[in-house]
Amino acid sequence: MLTRRGITGLALAVLLTAAAGVPALGAGWADPPGAECPPGQHDCNIWDDDPGDPGDPGGGDPGGGDGDGGGGGGGKCQWNGRTIPCYDDVLGWFDNGSGCYFKLAQPQPTEPPDGQQWYVKTCNGGDLGDQEVVLRDDPPPGFGAPPDPEELARRALASISLLPPRVAVAPDKDKGPGLVGLPVWMWASPGANYFGPIRASESDRGLTVTIEAKVDRIVWNLGNGHRETCTGPGTKYDPKGPHAGRTSPTCGYDSGYAKAGTYRVHATTYWTVRWWADGVEGSPPIPQTRTSNAATIRINELQVVAE
Repeated sequence: MLTRRGITGLALAVLLTAAAGVPALGAGWADPPGAECPPGQHDCNIWDDDPGDPGDPGGGDPGGGDGDGGGGGGGKCQWNGRTIPCYDDVLGWFDNGSGCYFKLAQPQPTEPPDGQQWYVKTCNGGDLGDQEVVLRDDPPPGFGAPPDPEELARRALASISLLPPRVAVAPDKDKGPGLVGLPVWMWASPGANYFGPIRASESDRGLTVTIEAKVDRIVWNLGNGHRETCTGPGTKYDPKGPHAGRTSPTCGYDSGYAKAGTYRVHATTYWTVRWWADGVEGSPPIPQTRTSNAATIRINELQVVAE
């Protein structure tokens, strides 16, 4: 049992248990739906400082268009239920209507009639065994289409790693429980792959697209229906620092939990990927989210007796 004079001392002791930091608070945004990584990006696995305590999956909109093998370029083309490049360096431009690629024959096999040209036609979605040279009055549909700048932006996005946040809380379950009504600190590991900015570029047929990915906010789900929003990785708790035993100066659950119990805390980072085509900003930006595993926190009742 604690006396009233012992409450303050215990509160300080409880908060001397923690680890690393997070900026600017608020409340609001809801959690994202289930997560996917951009195509070709395989490091969106979920992990945190407590790998034995799995949490919710990472979240967000997929990073972009489907795979585009064969040195292909802009746009999304479909053949037999799969996505293929609308342009291929060897085969030329794809016509969705016929399922064939067309490339201007160089050189022309014979002198074509006025107003016509010879094209190398490769059908069945690019099967080299189904190839012939054909004479056409007009270019095939889609022939000569420029690369799609947004697809190039998504290809650039697929080349970078946006990692889920590594989260920690104080009080920490391995170092002792917290108490009802006392502040909780939350933080995440800093670094470009966790919060940005990260930049990358992709080029195709003379067009270069550059992207910049950066976290706008990190939303903490406290496991009791409450959320706190911060704007960065924040400040690691230091038991000898100026804020020891107090509320977090950057990101915390200042009012603390109202009831005793065990809570699972996880955080979601909300990324914005801006992109520029030859220096001109494109629209819309590409949203992404990444969600951590859960960190566990135990909260006990604060027992007070009169002297």
